[in-house]
Amino acid sequence: MNFRQFALNNIIRSKRTYFAHFLSSAFAIMIFFAYALLAFHPNLQGEIASSVTINTFAKSGLRISQGLIFFFSFFFILYSVSAFLKTRKKDFGIFMLLGMSRSQLNKLIFIENLIIGIASIFTGITMGIIFSKFILIMSNSVLLIEEGLPFYVPYKAIGITFGTFFILFLFISLFTSRMVKVEQLVELIKTEEKPKPEPKSSFWLSLFAPISIGLGYTAVFHSVKAVQNKDPNYVLFMMAAGVGLVVLGTYFLFTQLSVYVLRTLKKKENIFFKKTNLLTISDLVYQLKDNAKVFFMVSIISAVAFTSIGTCMGVGNSSMAEAYSPFAFSYDTKNTNDLEKEHLQIIEKELKNAGFDFQQVSYAKKQIGDTFYNRNYLSNFIKLSDYNKLAKMFGYEGESLKDENSSFVIPPRKIANTKPNQTKFQISYGGIKKNINVIKILEPHKIQDMDMTTIVVPDTLYDQIDVDQSFINGFIIKDWIKTKEVSEKIITALQKDSEGTSESLGYNDYTFSSLISTWIANKQLFGLVSIMSILIGIVFFTFAASFLYFRLYTDLEQNQQQYKMITKVGLSKPELKKIISCQLALLFFLPILIAITHSIVAFMALQKLVYFSILGSSVVVLISFLIMQIIYFYFVRAQYLKKMYKVII
Repeated sequence: MNFRQFALNNIIRSKRTYFAHFLSSAFAIMIFFAYALLAFHPNLQGEIASSVTINTFAKSGLRISQGLIFFFSFFFILYSVSAFLKTRKKDFGIFMLLGMSRSQLNKLIFIENLIIGIASIFTGITMGIIFSKFILIMSNSVLLIEEGLPFYVPYKAIGITFGTFFILFLFISLFTSRMVKVEQLVELIKTEEKPKPEPKSSFWLSLFAPISIGLGYTAVFHSVKAVQNKDPNYVLFMMAAGVGLVVLGTYFLFTQLSVYVLRTLKKKENIFFKKTNLLTISDLVYQLKDNAKVFFMVSIISAVAFTSIGTCMGVGNSSMAEAYSPFAFSYDTKNTNDLEKEHLQIIEKELKNAGFDFQQVSYAKKQIGDTFYNRNYLSNFIKLSDYNKLAKMFGYEGESLKDENSSFVIPPRKIANTKPNQTKFQISYGGIKKNINVIKILEPHKIQDMDMTTIVVPDTLYDQIDVDQSFINGFIIKDWIKTKEVSEKIITALQKDSEGTSESLGYNDYTFSSLISTWIANKQLFGLVSIMSILIGIVFFTFAASFLYFRLYTDLEQNQQQYKMITKVGLSKPELKKIISCQLALLFFLPILIAITHSIVAFMALQKLVYFSILGSSVVVLISFLIMQIIYFYFVRAQYLKKMYKVII
């Protein structure tokens, strides 16, 4: 048996220990391969969408995601390998006792890590090829690409994935082979027998954890409320401070508060000495302390993944597109446009030929400066009569104004769930300044503008405002999602007089926009973000799961001996199951529940900023990950109990 065979046999003998490390590495490689598969797909090399922004984002976003996967994989694998090496100190001590030199030990570690790395690469790429058709089908469905994404032989993706991760594992193998400190042989051999010092915690740091998290939540919600009337730098500072406090509080929650709570329970004799609590609590103190940093990373990374996935899924729905405009088609024109009548006839003709029932409405607006929100803004002014016409069409109640100096204000949809508290503002036009009273803040969302405040004034005041006005011709169609084909025909018919894209076709005097084009653009943009967020989130989730698996099985033999001794003094099989279930439940669900709590707060804050609902998507994401964790918990618990029962029976 040569040295390489000896290293391979070591891996096979320690397969249970290395299994989680191997599987998580292979999964990360598979996800990296999936990004490469999309990045080099022939149908994604040209124009993915009609928007230049989306094309640029698509081509760079996939590569950025690959970089993130590689970056986090490096640190996760490095941490994983270093942790595995600590569990093998006894083996290393025996090897050196039998005459192995330091250089031979380094060579052994290097070969073992490289073998696992190469096996992970081949497994990850193979899994990626097997699931490549499914990945392409799902990506095509999300991105709404007309040409589709057929299967192809991804030679470039295979080459880049293999080369990138081979270099990563080669570097880690070289680095980790020199991480093992050669100690006294007796210490190496008896490393598993050395008792761990009792975990300690600080009362003040434990108290700081919930205070810091609470202050962080408060700062985040305060920054959301300040968006409307505070300086952007102040808002960003408060947001960053809030997030920082939450992260800091989460760290101390796992490293200090969790240990402090369990140590406090140990002092409560009526709790600690009740049934099997003595064993459960005593073991948990050590397990929480040993895994505190891992739990902290899992919680923060999972919270970020949950929030980004939920938000991106919510952004891609049709309700967001409807928030941009209440009209399926909108034709905005000025007085100088001589083609208005001809173009409106073209739109009507195409809609009738396509068999769509539609309602047409026209109204005028003027944009002038005001001092609303204590700053200088451009606002849309519309007549009261036009507002009532729109309100009736969309099912809202009509309004009335008693005098010329009164108005209604509709805040922009971009600032959701916020109301200005100002009762007066000043408008200026043609050298004239006029004070206007705000009678009511209206919130009929379909009439709100996306970016500008809409101010409803009496017809007489509107006519006095001596500035150019524009006219909006809107077409309301119930099944606007089915208007893609007719939208393209209208665009083609108008292109002889215009310049632009299918999202917004315009010239100097008019602009034509299509809601279906806006929705497709959003779907493609945020669909890409969703794909990236979901895949990266799954990688993080897999790494977290592998760490939990590793921590359990590295202490398996020690725990088996411990419970074997305890069963001799009366511990029953049901009691053992209860103890292990309680410990595993806390280890598996404490980090994920903290992450879900952070995500819920983030969703609540985001909902106050956006003009569309993210509730449905956020609930789906959180429940999906929770279900996966529950399934994983029951699987690991069953396997762990099976190994325990073999020893105690």
